[in-house]
Amino acid sequence: MNRIMPTGPEVVLEVQDLGKTVALADGGKLEILHEIGFSVEAAETLAIVGASGSGKSTLLGLLAGLDVPSSGKVLLRGQDLYALDEDGRAALRGENVGFVFQSFQLLPALTALENVMMPLELAGRAGAQALALARQWLERVGLSARAAHYPRHLSGGEQQRVALARAFAMQPALLLADEPTGNLDAQTGQHIIDLMFELNREAGTTLILVTHDDDLAAACQRSIRLRSGRMIEAGAILV
Repeated sequence: MNRIMPTGPEVVLEVQDLGKTVALADGGKLEILHEIGFSVEAAETLAIVGASGSGKSTLLGLLAGLDVPSSGKVLLRGQDLYALDEDGRAALRGENVGFVFQSFQLLPALTALENVMMPLELAGRAGAQALALARQWLERVGLSARAAHYPRHLSGGEQQRVALARAFAMQPALLLADEPTGNLDAQTGQHIIDLMFELNREAGTTLILVTHDDDLAAACQRSIRLRSGRMIEAGAILV
């Protein structure tokens, strides 16, 4: 079993012997993940790297409590995600986890401002407080002038900046980013990455980034490489 175990008191996420196996139509089984183990401290940045089909997206879903493992544990701020029922996982996720997706995942019927406000309101923030925070974060990503625009009127880079504002406005302990530049050209993608790491440093959020891009992974402090569902190497903290 491969394991990364950084030293330090504030472990935000710990993964213990995580495995995922699915049944096949012919009665056989397909092992998607095998005995994955690592932990990540507060404010760390970690890349999960691998080719298509290596298990990256499955692992990310398990880290977020969106899927159920066949074996092992995921501890989020000390709480075993899979000791909870689906509603319990959703509540813990809502309190601690933010997401940035390749496809932006903005709601088309809402403006940029409303997209940022929505999770704040769902989390119980009062309307005035949610509005103020949403405006603050849109300003932080340089989109104050686009607050009233709908996603269809925004460029891909602008949509991803709205998604970053939405994620960081919730002040998550953990931010999970799934190929965040996959739908962007190289120049726009680099701008988004620079902004994401800048916001991450300011907020002190733990960042786990899934990518097939080795250059992007190199921007993180550590990396995990998957091949056929197994950890084959782990990068050390950069100095």
